[in-house]
Formats: sequence, structure tokens, C-alpha cells
Amino acid sequence: MDDGHPPRSGPLPGGSPRLLDLFRETIRARHYSRRTEKAYAGWIKRYVFFNGRRHPRDMGVAEVKHFLSALAIEGRVSASTQNQAFSALLFLYRDVLGQALPGLEDVVRAKRPVRLPTVLSRDEVQAILRHLHGMPWLMASVMYGSGLRLLECARLRVKDVDFARGEITVRDGKGQKDRMTVLPGRLLDPLRGHLERVALQYEADVRHGAGAVALPSALARKYPRACRDWAWQWVFPATRLHDDPTTGDRCRHHIHETVLQRAFHAAVRQAGVPKPATCHTLRHSFATHLLEAGYDIRTIQELLGHNDVSTTMIYTHVLNRGGRGVRSPLDFG
Repeated sequence: MDDGHPPRSGPLPGGSPRLLDLFRETIRARHYSRRTEKAYAGWIKRYVFFNGRRHPRDMGVAEVKHFLSALAIEGRVSASTQNQAFSALLFLYRDVLGQALPGLEDVVRAKRPVRLPTVLSRDEVQAILRHLHGMPWLMASVMYGSGLRLLECARLRVKDVDFARGEITVRDGKGQKDRMTVLPGRLLDPLRGHLERVALQYEADVRHGAGAVALPSALARKYPRACRDWAWQWVFPATRLHDDPTTGDRCRHHIHETVLQRAFHAAVRQAGVPKPATCHTLRHSFATHLLEAGYDIRTIQELLGHNDVSTTMIYTHVLNRGGRGVRSPLDFG
């Protein structure tokens, strides 16, 4: 077994990279995210090299089972990692090669351990926010105040923030869904001030021949000039410009998520919070604190964008403090 990473070089079977070209064409037609595309491509490469560079058409369920078993036993990967590998191979055979593999859907998939999410108290959230400044503070405040995922926050566009209605529209969130969530009243003025500064930067970019942003592919084809409209600009833009290799436009991407991750990690440490908190912990805390405040689970489900209410139900653990509300006999008197 190798070191757990997909190979970085070497052609795939067939004498040309046609397999990956076909894969990319198929997955982009289905509008999967680029991150999923990159992850799936890595698993396909690894599967092929694991089996001596044989073409997937010449393999089947036995090879898939062997590969997944090796990941779990020799590679000791997590359940989520093994499941991602399974999904990549299922996509390869079903959607790319159009090759039915009877029994592939019946391959036993690793079961994720059920763990309660890490949740911060309100005081801990405020302590962490006090150690953040500028754009990281505003992004973290939006994530906690609106229940956004990290990338959902980074990818917000100007048009998605409705100050009049106090709403944020999350576009193409997890599962390729749009949803509405609350815009905290306390952030109205800070966010307006931030967007005024972003607008000045945008106007300067336009004067220097830049000012374009990436758009969803279908929209970019239909409205090729929309990439320079103010409404489509990122709420949290990057500090540097770059050249788009496809269009040649001088663009400004949204801020990279690692900027906030690093700042948040440092703030947790400086605040002395003894929990393994990450940016995603703010989303868990948003849901938990709403539940504590008496909001119903269905409302929280909609704000979070969960498909199934059972996913949201994990936050009900806050109602069962002290071992399901039981009073310890040590405290009887």
C-alpha cells in the first residue's frame, strides 16, 4: 500500500489521459464542485495504480472491494475517506464508463462514528471574536450569526446580502441548493462599511482594466459581461489580483478560506478556550444557541440547509445536559 496519496505523475492506462478527460467532461456537465472533481480524480488515479495500472473497464466489483478493504485495513483511513473513495468509483463506473457493476451498490460502506459536535458557549464565542479583527472578525461574525459554512461565507456575493429584509441568500450550498438565512442586525453597519471599502477597491480595479470575477459557467456564457458588475463581486475579496487562464481577464478571487482558519485558530488559543474549535464550530454553535433560545427544529433545519431533520436533531443534545437532565446522586444533599 502506498502513503495514502494519489500519484502525482504517470499516464493512466490506454496510452493517453483520455479516461480523465472523459471523467472531467462528465463531472463538469453535472455541475459538481471543483473540489469534488479534484478529489474524485485522485481516487480514480489511485484505484488504477493500486491495480497495476489496469483500465477500469477491465476490472469490476472484486477489484473495488479489494481496494476499499485495503484502504480501511492497510491505509487505516477514516470512514468518511473510504466513503468518498467509494463514491468516486461509483461515479466512474456508473456515469463515466456507463458500465453497470451488479453488486457495487451493495458493497459495505464504512459507518461513520456518531459524535456530538463541539459547541462553544456564548461567552466563548464572544471571547474568540474579541481576538479577531478586520475581515476575519466580520467573516467569523457572519458565520456564527447566520449559520454559514466557511466556503459559503467566503463565496458570498454583493447581491446575496439583503440589508432591507435582513437576509442572506446562500447560493449553491452543500448539495447544490440555495437557501435563505438571517442577517444579524448587529452586523448591518459593520457590513455596510466593509462593502463601501470593497466598492472603492472594485472601482480602482475597473480603472486599471480589472474588476472581473468568476461566474457559474452557464451564467458566464449567457451574460459574458456580468463578471464585471458590482452585484456579482465577492463580499470578501482576496487582496491580490490574478489572471484567469481561461478568459485572460484580470480577476480578483474571493478570500481563501485558510486566511480565516489561521486567524480563528490563533484567536481560540489567545482566548484560552479549551476546546478543539474550528470555523465550523461557529455553525454548530449557531444551531445550538437557537435551539436553546426556543426556536423549533424545523426552522433551524431550514436555516442550516439540512435535507433531513435527523441531521439537525443532533443539536438537541443541549437539552439533555448532565446526562439527559438527570440529577447526580452526589448532588442530592
